[in-house]
Amino acid sequence: MNAPAFPPADADLPTVLVVDDEVRSQEALRRTLEEDFTVFCASDAESALAILEREGEGIQIVLCDQRMPGRTGVHFLAEVRERWPDAVRLILSGYTDSEDIIAGINQAGIWQYLLKPWQPEQLLLTLQSAASAWRLARDNQRLSLELRTAEPVLKKRVEHKYERVKREFGLDGLTRAPGSPLEPVIQLIRKVAPHDISVLVTGESGTGKEMVARAIHYESRRANRPFIVENCGALPDTLLESELFGHKKGAFTGAIEDRIGLFQQADGGTLFLDEIGETSPAFQVKLLRVLQEGEFRPVGGTRPVSVDVRLIAATNRDLEAEVRAGRFREDLYYRLATVTLTMPPLRERPMDIPLLANRLLDASQRALGKNAAGFTDEALACIAAWRWPGNVRELQNEVLRMLALAEEPHLGADLLSPRVLRAAGGAAEEAELAFLAGLGGGLKERMERLEARVVREVLIRHRWNVSRAALELGLSRVGLRNKIARYGLRGAGAPGEDEGSEGGEGADGGEGDLANAGENA
Repeated sequence: MNAPAFPPADADLPTVLVVDDEVRSQEALRRTLEEDFTVFCASDAESALAILEREGEGIQIVLCDQRMPGRTGVHFLAEVRERWPDAVRLILSGYTDSEDIIAGINQAGIWQYLLKPWQPEQLLLTLQSAASAWRLARDNQRLSLELRTAEPVLKKRVEHKYERVKREFGLDGLTRAPGSPLEPVIQLIRKVAPHDISVLVTGESGTGKEMVARAIHYESRRANRPFIVENCGALPDTLLESELFGHKKGAFTGAIEDRIGLFQQADGGTLFLDEIGETSPAFQVKLLRVLQEGEFRPVGGTRPVSVDVRLIAATNRDLEAEVRAGRFREDLYYRLATVTLTMPPLRERPMDIPLLANRLLDASQRALGKNAAGFTDEALACIAAWRWPGNVRELQNEVLRMLALAEEPHLGADLLSPRVLRAAGGAAEEAELAFLAGLGGGLKERMERLEARVVREVLIRHRWNVSRAALELGLSRVGLRNKIARYGLRGAGAPGEDEGSEGGEGADGGEGDLANAGENA
């Protein structure tokens, strides 16, 4: 006789099929489980199979008594495993030493073996765990299917991202014009990058030593592994050692847990140590061991850790002089400087400056979320005239400043810092005396050339508004126009070149008409 199957009361509840030929036991199981499960009941294997045929994958758990008419629970669950492998199978038995159950656990794939008499709390907890196991298995199947389906798409995305990163940080990311002094450095990088040898990058601060290190990494066989950066000059020895080598819990005050150092994080990839010349001789000994042995001990650790890391170091110091002075270990220097790359300062790369300025403008627009149409010709001319003692870093900050202050689509020369603007008509401020002494002609000619430079600077700052420039210089508008005509000054594409920045009659009543300067002279 078949017991009734109870239809699902709540689709969100897990489902369990109870198979027991004893009606009272079946009813007790149903009452215990019905608050947390949708319960189906059957009195024999045939009616249980009928329910499974009807519900299919809707049955998540099968709880079966071992001793039933016609066949054992193990034999029934073995058939369930063949036809509905996703269902979680449990068996109940009052016999603790049943050889049939022990022999059939693997055959039937039984998840749990429960003994009679069962306790309601224990039974409920076991079936809740079984429901969780079913959900995890189903989620795992779904994710596996999604991953197999998405694998070609993900592979293409990864390849596309890798190519984009390589374009940005590889050799293509090192901006230069034809004939740039940077070109020999590029050629050397092409030769060095594929080989796992240490590289020392030297040059003034801000010349792009980290960019060169990234280019070496992304042109190497380690390109798909980590690239880790550490500034050695920013930390004292004790913190630097912990940062690079890691530490064990309790190694020092504040070490509340184990920490993996940057050498381990960079395993298989590249570690870039900037300002290596700032490290102490004591720390240099520990760094030398890593380069020689390929292993280190974390702070407070007792076992060595092996790593496979390519090391690139950088400095703005003359390390050979530091070695002679005894401030840098000679053996470490030769380990680091297998190949030395020297970055030229920006003042030796005048042809690169306009390209760099435009590239930095693109990056600045992304950083500030503000768009610009580009630089005016006059602004680029002023930028190219400055010597940039801070190199690319200084140029980057100048471009950020111009973009932040800009109120019009094009970035004009009036947005430049005063020190950059003063370079527009000749030498930089620190070379002023040399500039004057080197001028040809008598005193009058030299003073006129200096005057022309001052007039041009003031006009640029006031965006070629004659009235405002004349007011600052203490001249009449007519007098200033005479000087403009005498010195042949003219705006290099500045906004309002012919009419002043405010057009026609300015707010101060000035005409600002540079086109008619010659007529008024």
